[in-house]
Amino acid sequence: MSNPKRIVVFGTESTGKTVLAQRLAAHFGEPWAEEFVREFWAIKAGKITAEDLGSIALGQLANEDRAIAAARRAVFFDTDLLTCTLWDDVLFPGACPAWVRAEAEERAREVALWLLCDTDVPFEPDPQRSFPDAAGRGRARELWRAALESRGLPLVEIRGDWPERTRAAIAAVERVLA
Repeated sequence: MSNPKRIVVFGTESTGKTVLAQRLAAHFGEPWAEEFVREFWAIKAGKITAEDLGSIALGQLANEDRAIAAARRAVFFDTDLLTCTLWDDVLFPGACPAWVRAEAEERAREVALWLLCDTDVPFEPDPQRSFPDAAGRGRARELWRAALESRGLPLVEIRGDWPERTRAAIAAVERVLA
């Protein structure tokens, strides 16, 4: 049984996580786990409530576990359960199920690398997004950074244009796999 390195592309919305996760998966020939809440949003026609947070977490875990099972050396996550808890706290204060928070903490310790995406790329409007203004994006960026730093998790900041972001992410993953 393999134990692939888990790499989370992390950050607030509209920072290119999906694009970067796809590029890394293609570059390394490894799987990536999609962000489940996008699918859930479509199923629920955008009407998500605090009662849905456990179901969202279960869907995210299933996406991650499928990708892990298919991986050899590395697996890339477009988002993760820690991100789910951050959004739960922002959108539904006090409603994050305790089991979700506990599982997020346990899984966070299993991640080999967090690629923290900066907000220095243009915001792309999307009905699922909450922080289109620079100030809101900046506050969210700091919240995501603090989540990693307060836990002492291994992170590499990803910023710049797409070629810079991609090069930096590939180099960081190569160091982890070496």
